[in-house]
Amino acid sequence: MGAGHDHAGEARHAAAEHRGRLWLAATLLAGFMLVEAAAALLTGSLALLSDAGHMFTDVLGIAMALAAITAAARSSTDSQRTFGLYRLEVLAALANAVLLTGVAVYVLIEAVRRFTGPPEVPAGPMLVVALGGLIVNIVAFWLLRSGAKESINVRGAYLEVVGDLLGSAGVIVAAVVIALTGWAYADPIVAVVVALMILPRTFALARSAVRILVQAAPEHVDVASVRDRLAAVPGVCDVHDLHVWTLTSGMDVASAHLSLEPAAELGTVLTTAREALHRDFAIDHATLQVEPVMAGGGRCGPAGW
Repeated sequence: MGAGHDHAGEARHAAAEHRGRLWLAATLLAGFMLVEAAAALLTGSLALLSDAGHMFTDVLGIAMALAAITAAARSSTDSQRTFGLYRLEVLAALANAVLLTGVAVYVLIEAVRRFTGPPEVPAGPMLVVALGGLIVNIVAFWLLRSGAKESINVRGAYLEVVGDLLGSAGVIVAAVVIALTGWAYADPIVAVVVALMILPRTFALARSAVRILVQAAPEHVDVASVRDRLAAVPGVCDVHDLHVWTLTSGMDVASAHLSLEPAAELGTVLTTAREALHRDFAIDHATLQVEPVMAGGGRCGPAGW
């Protein structure tokens, strides 16, 4: 019981730390987003506009992440939501992926149009704004890096910041090229490169979110190995109706029916099975239904429907 309370306390502390870092990152990005958007309109730079668009999705994505984390924490006391609102975190991550994909596609379309006649872009203001954006994104990257390893939702915001950081670096390259050579095509080319670099990361995030929503088994867990490990527990003669899925980031869940031999000690079997799931597969939340087989009651195996 005490370990459970410690785990809950650690989860609340982690959520509070994530919220604080997300708020700070969102404030920095929102402030500079306005500066960059204004500069994009004044200079006519597509690269700056794409970077401002990515920064906007950063802010919106972080806002959704904050909303999801806050809602999940508040719902923990609602008896009707027995799993809380952890799935909101996954939905927010999926929404972030869709939104960022839309921005990248828009930039690609606009860049293709500009290849027919790229407008002149003042390199000086473009370079100054891009350098400022790079600094802001580095700070946001540092704020979200640790949380991205623990939460798919924070990972969504983190990936957007990574994309925006690449965008700022690309704008700097374009500004330098334009300043040194006057080659206006550098602006749409950099915009295309940045968009193409972002899309694979976005698709990976969307894939992870969809896997959780359809309750597929975690990629790092081999269900057949879980079945074999439970079947190897002394006293278990059959494992059936085994399900393994992810509730939210870092929270894998399992359920199974265990048929027991007549002489098996129920308490010992359950303890051993739970320890095996925790130690071998990092599954801490498991619902195990035991089905004792009475002596002389026939073959030990799964019950028919």
